[in-house]
Order: sequence, then C-alpha cells, then structure tokens
Amino acid sequence: MVKAYSQEHTYKHPWERVTSASWRKFADPENKRTLSHILQVDTLNHKLEPESGKLFTTRAITIQAPGPWFLRKIVGQDICHCVESTVVDAKTRSMQLATKNICLQKYIEVEEKIRYDPHPDNPNEWTICRQETSIRIKPLSTLASMAEKIEQKCVEKFQQNSAKGREVMERMCKYLEAESSSRGISV
Repeated sequence: MVKAYSQEHTYKHPWERVTSASWRKFADPENKRTLSHILQVDTLNHKLEPESGKLFTTRAITIQAPGPWFLRKIVGQDICHCVESTVVDAKTRSMQLATKNICLQKYIEVEEKIRYDPHPDNPNEWTICRQETSIRIKPLSTLASMAEKIEQKCVEKFQQNSAKGREVMERMCKYLEAESSSRGISV
C-alpha cells in the first residue's frame, strides 16, 4: 500500500525570493533548530546549460530516519540518506525538486516532488508551491499487518516536517526581503 498526499502553499513573495530562500534554508543556523531532522546537506554536482539557461543540481541529504522509533530499532538504522535533484529554469521561472531515499529501500520508499512557480493570480509578487509526497512501507513478515499504520505515522511526520519547512521558507523570504531592501536590490 502507498500513502500519498499533495498540498499547495502560496508564498506572498516573488518567485526569485522564494527560490533563493529554498537554496539557503538548510544553511541558516536559526533554521537548523526548526529543521532538526535534517542532519547534513552536500552538493554532489551542479551544471548550468548555457543554451537553455537551466541549472541542474544534485544534493545528498542526510536525515533522521523517518517513521516511529520502534521501526528505526527494527531496521537498525537511525539515519537515512536521500538524493535531491533540482532543475531551475530561469526563463520560465520554474524550480522543480525531486527527493527520494537511497537507503532503507527494502523497508520504505519515499518520494517527494516540489515545484515553485509564479502564482497565476499575481505572478510578479506571489509564488505557488506544489508538493506531492508518496510513502510506501514494504511489509516485513513480522510487520505486514502494521504496514498501513506505519505508513500513516510516516505521513503525519512528513506533514509536520513540511509545515516546519514552510515556516523556514517564510522566515528566509522575510530575511531576503529585508536584506535586499537595505541594499536597494530587488530579490
């Protein structure tokens, strides 16, 4: 069984500011307390295609293993490594992120897709964020009957972390807005 959910959020900030905040959200010390499940972020590669103007980036993200504590004890692992692939298209003002776990796959598969685009109602001032997440617990012989409950607990934890992520993004956008105002720059 797969648990999937999607959500939308409107940032009352321009696309350029929101995408800048997305890049900086893991580096800010204040955000590290809020995003305490994120243990480390490393850029593996990045490539700019001059002809298309697209930026491609791959990052490794180490997180506190998802799910309830007893599941982490059963699988014997407290951390999980994920890969995030990002495509930024400055011409169309689109940023797409796709993240999935690369470890613990015999127990759980998680895939998250986030897309930032100018909001259709106010494209120069607002940004719409669309997030889709799917979580699949692979039944273990001893836990087959509990797989659905575990998936639901994982969904609840991911939703809590998504709310924390939006809080961090809002804080970063306000910081960037104040920073650009003090310099007379529009970001």
